[in-house]
Amino acid sequence: MKKLSELTALAAACALTAVTFCSCGAKEKLSSQSDYSIYEYAGDAESEDYYEAEESAGDNSWNRENSNVSVEKPSANEKYVGYEETGFKDPETEPLSTFSADVDTASYSNIRRIIEDGQAVPEDAVRIEEIINYFDYDYPEPENGEVFGRYAEISDCPWNSSAKLMMIGIQGKRMEQAETPPSNLVFLIDSSGSMSGYNKLPLVQTAFSMLAENLTVKDRISIVTYANSSRTVIDGVPGSEKDSILEGLYSINAGGGTNGEGGIERAYELAEEYFIKGGNNRVIIATDGDLNIGASTGEELTELIESKRDKGIYLSVLGFGTGNLNDENLEALADNGNGNYSYIDSVDEAERVLVQEMSGTIYTIAKDVKLQVEFNPSQVKSYRLIGYDNRIMNAEDFRDNTKDAGEVGAGHSVTALYEIVLADSPASYNGIELEFADQHQQETTVPQNDNRRTELCKLSVAYKDIDTNEDVYLSALFGMEKYSEIPTPAIQLAGAAAEFGMILRDSQYKGNSDFNYITEQLMKIANNEKTEEFLSLSKTAAALYE
Repeated sequence: MKKLSELTALAAACALTAVTFCSCGAKEKLSSQSDYSIYEYAGDAESEDYYEAEESAGDNSWNRENSNVSVEKPSANEKYVGYEETGFKDPETEPLSTFSADVDTASYSNIRRIIEDGQAVPEDAVRIEEIINYFDYDYPEPENGEVFGRYAEISDCPWNSSAKLMMIGIQGKRMEQAETPPSNLVFLIDSSGSMSGYNKLPLVQTAFSMLAENLTVKDRISIVTYANSSRTVIDGVPGSEKDSILEGLYSINAGGGTNGEGGIERAYELAEEYFIKGGNNRVIIATDGDLNIGASTGEELTELIESKRDKGIYLSVLGFGTGNLNDENLEALADNGNGNYSYIDSVDEAERVLVQEMSGTIYTIAKDVKLQVEFNPSQVKSYRLIGYDNRIMNAEDFRDNTKDAGEVGAGHSVTALYEIVLADSPASYNGIELEFADQHQQETTVPQNDNRRTELCKLSVAYKDIDTNEDVYLSALFGMEKYSEIPTPAIQLAGAAAEFGMILRDSQYKGNSDFNYITEQLMKIANNEKTEEFLSLSKTAAALYE
């Protein structure tokens, strides 16, 4: 049997060799919006379908109408769920913005794959919050034994001169290796025929090999595969038995149909059988999401996973491959299984998710994490949450402990950006400056000479304690003391990530967002592997879309 290092090197070499391959799909001009709830493409590799582009705002902004770009799109079999963007809200009538925490990063790495393949990004593949949350912002650690630290910063909005950009973040506590609980992990591997590509099953095997190298005798590992039916490869093996785990992994071959339901059922059975009280009990599914036997739709998978999640067993989802990636199914599995969703497009990304950030990926520190921001109408005229469009919650859900929300792992941070228009700003409409701004009445419901509160907003966080299951609520007030004319590298990076997503999504709120501006900002702040890669990706996207 080959050593892990040899296998990893081989996989990396295969990935480099295969870079000359590309997915075949319909070549189309970029569409300003999809007419389908699931993003599917008309035509085949021999046809060309053209869509007229919607005019975008801002004289300096990149827009599809002027780009004259005709770029190959990913395969018609790739499926994405479309979401309507959240627009500006008036704090007089909607003072509360409530949403579920999201630590998924799949959208960014999938977008990276598509752009590096020289293809146009489907608008519905873009989840802006996942692009923002892919990056690290060096938030301060929690203090006084708290689970979360909180952060806020305000700067001028780069794409809308009438607004400010407000960044809020929570930082989860980190775990030292000695603090990590024993793990009961089930590797659930899609071994159907659709997983036969070089960037699918071989990369899955390499990824799980990397994770296995960090397990110890206190951990328990099971491996289940599913094709036409499910198969148990190993069950309950101590993490110290590396040879048995690797031998089991590399004995798997791809072929047959895709009975994901049967595999999920068997994986949870093993997770229950080897359940470790007080430990980390988790199923990690690796698949392209292309299910065709049993439960296969997002709705069916949601019902299946919801029936499993209350047993104290969490779910991580790893997406792989191109051509028939079913992002809809993978997101549904993660969102409803109390877990997170990552897309693995390379050996490097596998190492990041399963080695470098393993604690955040598999060790949950807080359940049902919700954030709520209350805006002060005497200081804020309007606000817009950027992204999180499929994670918006009703205001009353914040204190309803029966409502499911996102889970956060050790060392994970959650970042959100708001575009806010201050009460003393010139009148605007959806962030667009108005010619007759001075003709609009600038009034508030509170008399000018009364005791108006000066804070902009209140940030609240709700979560369930991982050990006691008790509800915990934290809150903090802040205002323009968080504003700086010179933005920190953190908010510059988050703003660049948001702009990148808005351009790719062709957001109606992108203002004068521009790839070249993003590149200029990243050149100032890129100081690690992630940001340097983002800089390169921005340059590639600019050339692709010009």
